[in-house]
Amino acid sequence: MDDREIVLLGWSDYVGLIRCRGVPAAEIEGRMEYGLGWAAAGQALTPFADIAANPWGPMTEVRQVPVPETRTRVDMWDGVPAFHLYLCDSRNPDGSPWECCTRGFMNAALDDFRRETGLEFVAAFEHEFTLVGDGLPQAPGFSLEAIRNFAPLAGDISAALRAAGVEPETVEPEYGFLQYEVTTAPASGSMAGDRAIITRELIREVARRRGYRATFSPKPSPDGVGNGAHVHFSFADSEGRNAAYDPDGPGGASVVAQQFIAGVLRHMRALTALVAPSPVSYYRLGPHHWSCGFASFGIQNREAAIRICPSPSRDPEGRARGFNLELRPPDASASPYMVIGALVRAGLEGIRDGLPLPTAIDRDPADLTAGEREALGIVPLPSNLTEALDALDTDERARTWLPSLMYESYVAVKRAEIGLTDDVDPVDVCRRYQDVY
Repeated sequence: MDDREIVLLGWSDYVGLIRCRGVPAAEIEGRMEYGLGWAAAGQALTPFADIAANPWGPMTEVRQVPVPETRTRVDMWDGVPAFHLYLCDSRNPDGSPWECCTRGFMNAALDDFRRETGLEFVAAFEHEFTLVGDGLPQAPGFSLEAIRNFAPLAGDISAALRAAGVEPETVEPEYGFLQYEVTTAPASGSMAGDRAIITRELIREVARRRGYRATFSPKPSPDGVGNGAHVHFSFADSEGRNAAYDPDGPGGASVVAQQFIAGVLRHMRALTALVAPSPVSYYRLGPHHWSCGFASFGIQNREAAIRICPSPSRDPEGRARGFNLELRPPDASASPYMVIGALVRAGLEGIRDGLPLPTAIDRDPADLTAGEREALGIVPLPSNLTEALDALDTDERARTWLPSLMYESYVAVKRAEIGLTDDVDPVDVCRRYQDVY
C-alpha cells in the first residue's frame, strides 16, 4: 500500500456536500469502531464560507463512524494515491444515532417503510453535470461529437465506477453544451443513497485527474441548461419481485404504488424544500424546462413532477422488472440521503391514508388553463426557496418527518443560504453555486 494513501471518512450534510476527515491508510482499522470526532456545529455550514446560527456552539461533538459496506477504493491514476473513502453515520458519543444525521434520517424512513409495507425501497439517481474550464470544445447536445470530444474522460468514469462496484449503465451527452449524464444500476435500501454519493464523488475525481471540473449545480448559468438529479424508484417484495408493478393497475401501477404516488403529490410543495433545497434550484424548476413547474402526475410525461416509467419490454417478466416511478424535482444541492428520506416519508403518508391515484395528465400542465389545473388539483411548485420552506412549515405532517432539532437546524441553514444570495445578481449566484457543486 502506498504510504501516502489517506483514507477519507466522509458524510453528507444539509447542503449536500461531503465533508470529511482523513487518516493514514495504515491507521484505518483503529478508527472503524468509533470513527473520528467532529463539531456538531459543522452541520450548520452553508455551501460557502459561512455558518448559520445553530444550537450547538463550540462544545458539542459527534462521532463520524465509517460504514464498512460503503468502502470505496479506486486506484487508477499514476502518481496519485488511491481514492479511498468510507461514508459515515453520525453518532452521539454514547454510540446512539445523532438526530441530525442525514444518513440516519434516510435509514429511519426506510426502516418505517420496510416495517409498514413489508417491502424494500429500490432506487437509482440520474446524475447530470456540466464540465467547466476555459477553451473546452463545444458540440451539439446529445451528439456523438459531444461525447467523443471527452472520450478519455467518459472511459475513465466508466472504469472508476466499475472499480467501485457501482454498476454504471449509461455515460452519455446531454442537451446542454458540455453537459453529460451518468446513470447506474438501482440499489436497495440505504445503498441507494450511498451509491449516489459515491458516483458523484468519483465523477468529480475523474474530471479532476483529467484537468477539468465537473459541476452538478442545478443551474450553472441563468440562461443555461439545468442539471437535475431525478430519482427512479420501485419496491421489491421478499422474493425480489417488483411490487410497484401490477399489469392490471392504471399505468401498470400496483395499489401500493398508486397510494405512494398520491402521498408524494399531496406533499410535493413541502417536499421541494428538502429535494430542491438551494436558491439556485428554483432557477431550474419551472414550466417548459422538462424539470416540472407544477405538482402533477403523469405517465411518461417529463413535465410531471412524479411519473410512471413503463418498461419497453414485450416480455411480461421484463415489463415487471423494468417498471419504475420517477421523481423529477431533485437536484444535487440536496443530500441524496435527504431526498430518499423525504420521498419515502411522503409516499408513506399516502399508503397510510389509502389515497387514490391522482389523475394522470398527458400534456404539459403549464398548457392547461388555470381552471383545468384547479379541477385536477394541480398547484404550482414553489417559485423560490423561501416559498418552499414556508410550504414545509405549514404542512403539519411533513414537519414531523424530521426530528425537531433537525428541522430547526436545517431550516436555519437554508434561511442563512437565502440571506447570502438574496440581493446578489443571478449571474453571480449561479457562478457561486457552480464553483461549489
